[in-house]
Amino acid sequence: MKKILAILIIAITLIFAGWYAFIYYASYSEGTRSGELIKFSHKGLAIKTWEGEISQGISGAQIFSFSVEANKKDIIQKLEKFQGRYVKLKYKERFAQVSWLGDTKYFVIDVIEEESPHFRNK
Repeated sequence: MKKILAILIIAITLIFAGWYAFIYYASYSEGTRSGELIKFSHKGLAIKTWEGEISQGISGAQIFSFSVEANKKDIIQKLEKFQGRYVKLKYKERFAQVSWLGDTKYFVIDVIEEESPHFRNK
């Protein structure tokens, strides 16, 4: 009986580890989005995550929500610096959301400040 229980626990652990590795390392898609960085915060009670939003239109009708992994210190510093400015985000979309990594499936892997298309030639 103990042997069956041990095998069952090992099997469940391996299945979870395989699922997590797949979700973490395999990307569903990669892309870029541009907009005004309207929100960037470090939130959560027990598990703190970095979350942000960009507005992709003049009226703010299109909001793109994203997460940043806590170990991406350079990206976090850039986003804090670019608050309220027009930015281009390069992101990776994962197959599923993992709550201790972030609130979304979209994880920023690079950020660049850009010139706003709304204020060009002025």
